Amino acid sequence: MMEDALTQIRRHTVIVADSGDIETIRAFAPEDCTTNPTLILRAARMPAYASLVEEAVAWSRSESGRRGALDEDWVELALDRLAVNFGTELSKIVPGYISTEVNARFSFDTEATIVRAERLISLYKQRGVDPQRILIKIAATWEGIQAAKILEMQGIRCNLTLVFSLVQAAACADARVFLISPFVGRILDWFVKTTGQTYTAETDPGVLSVREIFDYYRRFDYPTIVMGASFRNVAEVEALCGCDRLTVSPALLGELSERRQAVPRLLDPAISRDKSIERLSVDETEFRWRLNQNPMATEKLAEGIRLFHRDTDELRDFIRGIAREPARHAG
Repeated sequence: MMEDALTQIRRHTVIVADSGDIETIRAFAPEDCTTNPTLILRAARMPAYASLVEEAVAWSRSESGRRGALDEDWVELALDRLAVNFGTELSKIVPGYISTEVNARFSFDTEATIVRAERLISLYKQRGVDPQRILIKIAATWEGIQAAKILEMQGIRCNLTLVFSLVQAAACADARVFLISPFVGRILDWFVKTTGQTYTAETDPGVLSVREIFDYYRRFDYPTIVMGASFRNVAEVEALCGCDRLTVSPALLGELSERRQAVPRLLDPAISRDKSIERLSVDETEFRWRLNQNPMATEKLAEGIRLFHRDTDELRDFIRGIAREPARHAG
């Protein structure tokens, strides 16, 4: 019997679970795991993880009180503590990296991003997790990339997310970030909505974008890892077989594990190195100009930051609600 598609892809690509659901991740045994505010919010609402939320609330309120912090500061601490609580549990399941995201509100603030990243790493240390296993997720704005450059020099590894264009990827490579997450499905969404066309896996603009970035990195021997993300269907995943890493939702991992068809390797560093590709010189002006000239990348980057910020706000309200529960029960 032919091997399933997931097993075939794993021969050439590291599979990463895109989820905050600990039990679901356990079932698929991925190498790494990525989370974001949307996934943490979804998981935090599950009764199975109530203890992680309650611990984050209790710890942050106690810590804020000890520091003499302002009333609302405990909520911000709780957001980070909760993300670290989930990451700590995930680190017990996966052998590799755990990606934890910085608050999207700081996407245009280099210094604030650095401060928040350092706090996340400190919290992981408190929980006994090796900081070298943590990737700090940061939106690939110019400010975010500069923050990552500084963090990498400090030994804090970063995952630059919401990558929709080659210029973002080139700037990340120049900053020597550890890993980038170019999005596939959100690019496809934009083109389907804008053009009204349908696309195959081989014409999918999101797939083509990741292949372009992969070729660029391998052609110029950048060490930065390319991890395709945001998939809409299994065909997109299969079309990127050979990419360094692919972060895939549990639902699509399940589909891939049941598919019985040949999955050829379509990305190969040896082939990429022989391609004729122009090397980009990217300073801040060039970055902003090229991004401005790409309406899809400009719109999807802004939208992605807004959506993560929205879900962080929802998570903040959820945490406040949990904190009020004891008083409600006492009555």
